[in-house]
Amino acid sequence: MLLVIGSALLIAAVVLLPLTVIGVRRWLRQRGVALLRPRSLAALEGQRVTLSGVAAPGPAGPITSGLAGAECVWHGHEVLRHYWPLNHDGGTVRERACDPIAEYGGEELFGLVAEGDRADGDRVFVDPGEAETRGTELCLKRVVGRPQPGVAAAADDLLPRVRGRISGVFRGETIEFEYREWVIRPGARLRVSGRVQLRDGRVVLVAPEGGTLAIEHGVDAQQPARTPPRRREAVALTVALGVCAVAGSVLVLVGLSVG
Repeated sequence: MLLVIGSALLIAAVVLLPLTVIGVRRWLRQRGVALLRPRSLAALEGQRVTLSGVAAPGPAGPITSGLAGAECVWHGHEVLRHYWPLNHDGGTVRERACDPIAEYGGEELFGLVAEGDRADGDRVFVDPGEAETRGTELCLKRVVGRPQPGVAAAADDLLPRVRGRISGVFRGETIEFEYREWVIRPGARLRVSGRVQLRDGRVVLVAPEGGTLAIEHGVDAQQPARTPPRRREAVALTVALGVCAVAGSVLVLVGLSVG
């Protein structure tokens, strides 16, 4: 009887061996994705993923924001024109309005690394060319009044730094121009949702087909840790394999010695 039970357990161990290997490989792949290992993510080319990590410089290193001159990995800005609207009869209405006349979002690649990893090591890159950013840091907000004839006014040093074309319908009477700039600094916590693409040997997150890349700034990293499903699966299979192999071997040896 011991030989029969032991033999059955050894057969079960043989069956569990390839399943355990597959389970462990899946878990290691999932772990590699969670740790933002480019090699693991390269296997997901074309798929949509959501990754959390820390902002790091792109291939060319840190950059400087256009308006505030802050060191960052990404920056974007807008210019608003505040004005007094006109009545239908041509007179002004004393109720302020504003229109955006210039908008810009950085398109340089920047890196994403796991918490605690080197910022200049192996990185996953993010292409923010078609990105929707949320919660980015407002590093500049300045209002510059419209110059008045014959009145000395502070020079508007920001206008020459604005990227992109300044356009719009300049209705009514201009009051002032408002400049706003947002940045993502190195070390900022991010959550990025997009599609995995291989580009010149790099793993890059890009906007999915017909959609936009989502970049969420300031993600709280102190969330409760969860055991990944693949890890539970790998541990369960490994334990089952070990129990069957050890118990089966012991029972077979005991059965042989008794018989």
